[in-house]
Amino acid sequence: MSEIKPTLVVLAAGMGSRYGGLKQVDPVGPSGEAILDYSVFDAVRAGFGKVVFIIRKDFEAEFKEKVGKKYEGLIPVDYCYQDINDLPAPYTVPVGRAKPWGTAHAIRSARDVVKEPFAAINADDFYGRDAFAKLSAFLSAPKDGGKIHFAMVGYNLSLTLSDHGSVARGICSLDGEGYLTGVKEMTKLVRAGSVARNEEDPANPVEVPLDARVSMNLWGFTPELFTELEKRFPAWLAENGGKEKSEWYIPFVVDEMIKDGTADAKVLPTESSWFGVTYREDKPLVVEAIGKLVAAGEYPSKLF
Repeated sequence: MSEIKPTLVVLAAGMGSRYGGLKQVDPVGPSGEAILDYSVFDAVRAGFGKVVFIIRKDFEAEFKEKVGKKYEGLIPVDYCYQDINDLPAPYTVPVGRAKPWGTAHAIRSARDVVKEPFAAINADDFYGRDAFAKLSAFLSAPKDGGKIHFAMVGYNLSLTLSDHGSVARGICSLDGEGYLTGVKEMTKLVRAGSVARNEEDPANPVEVPLDARVSMNLWGFTPELFTELEKRFPAWLAENGGKEKSEWYIPFVVDEMIKDGTADAKVLPTESSWFGVTYREDKPLVVEAIGKLVAAGEYPSKLF
């Protein structure tokens, strides 16, 4: 029996309102590559067998022309569509709500397409070769029975801090075997000598070791996640569906499943650097970082 290769699910339904424009296709590489191109390149060489893009219908043609077309002949590509109206009965979108329902809802959009273990990533984040290699190995390995087994790539906090201001990060707590027990969100982390410092409360800053593991939303799942999403979404909507800006995030679902004993999540440590583009001012820093990786031989000067 042939080996089942994992699928890469790319969350690309956001237009990047703060950034302005479809930043998923903005060039940052020496030959016009987007950040997303490096993720697909790393996934292919790590053994992933398919890419599924979660997008919106309103920019489908542009996305397929500027993104999907580039990968023809390299890896099979499929598309799913996040639709604010895609809700279980009897729920409907509240009057006046325009905001999407969050990353868990976005991943749920792939429930009829993805039938194999998969990684879920953000389209506009750079994760690094090592991260994809470790996640592919986890997803391709046989799993025992009992709990559902997920994974999360854990980045070294020091490699995700900015020299240009504070950042928000999810600081991971692990048990003695390297499984995730919790994620604490810290929203104003800055480098402070040999440690990082969370300055949400300036009068009582909290020090965090620079080698703490942080979540950058690079997850590994099995298709069983979709069953759990269908099961848990109505309860979330009952409590939060009437709020104008509530969002159903995938870490909330994973945390809930860990706490009720349904699943565990192995933290896969990586020393890869993470970087992303939130504002246009971030772009030169990303271009410089990728240029250094190309110069070091980590990537070719032209990916495709």
